[in-house]
Amino acid sequence: MFLDLTATKQINGMKNKTKMTRSKKKELMQAMLFILPQIVGFLVFSLYPIIWVTRYAWYNYDGVIEKFTGFNNIINVFTNDINYWYSVINTLILGFGKLAIELPLALALAIILNSNIKGRSFFRTVFFMPNIISVAIMGVIYYFMFATFEGIVNNMLIASNVMKLPINWFGEKWTAMAVLAIASIWQNFGINMLFFLAGLMNIPKELYECAEIDGADKFTQFKKITIPMLAPIMQVIVMMGIIGSIKTTDLVLVLTNGQPAGGTEVVMTYIFKKFFSYGDMNTIPQIGYSCALGLVTSIILGLITIVYLRQTKKYNTID
Repeated sequence: MFLDLTATKQINGMKNKTKMTRSKKKELMQAMLFILPQIVGFLVFSLYPIIWVTRYAWYNYDGVIEKFTGFNNIINVFTNDINYWYSVINTLILGFGKLAIELPLALALAIILNSNIKGRSFFRTVFFMPNIISVAIMGVIYYFMFATFEGIVNNMLIASNVMKLPINWFGEKWTAMAVLAIASIWQNFGINMLFFLAGLMNIPKELYECAEIDGADKFTQFKKITIPMLAPIMQVIVMMGIIGSIKTTDLVLVLTNGQPAGGTEVVMTYIFKKFFSYGDMNTIPQIGYSCALGLVTSIILGLITIVYLRQTKKYNTID
């Protein structure tokens, strides 16, 4: 009888283990199915293009004929292509210039909308909406807003006696860059505001209550509590803003197309035009050289990111 009970327990235990094993396999299969689209998307749309670009960066390739040239493309980037480096400078000016306005604006709005004001959900939605508007539509809107004749901005400035003659916003480099910066800020400040808002909502309210008991004013609370507690998420937001600004392409193509005289050309639009012979159907596509430009740009972007992360690493700890 005792042996029968023992054998029964062993059999039941083996059945339970079998059920658990099957359950774990089922859970593992479900998890793999969930992440499979992301893995396939990464392999097809990220990893494969990276390998493809890295390979053809060493070739003279026009889409039909390929010839291995070694470091010639890379050498040409650093010695003969001054226009590329002008586009890099334009990218850095536009990117860091707009971030100097965009991020403080997003943080200020996040702080305001984190308070108990009426209609805050409505304003959160309104401020985020530009982020989901098509860049093509936004480019057309800003083009007509800043048009030289009968543009809304010029008409308002003339009507308010700020100026007597209309400004040719797209006729000069710096005014065209200013329009690009304004459009980019309007497009992206909403998503950054939501990131800051998420960080603010995770700060314990008890910290502010203790600070008030100790007699700290609002500015001191902001300096000693808000900024340190937001440091980790702020590091990510700034890094994403830098990377996104350097990769700006569609807005420039739609709004200025690099004009006037290439004054607003940024690095990604420059590579795009080289790759597809954009704007000149008689020019042979420089696919291999464009891949070299992309490789150099990715290295520059990686170096900027590494330097930024190292410089801001100390701000991730709260004293």
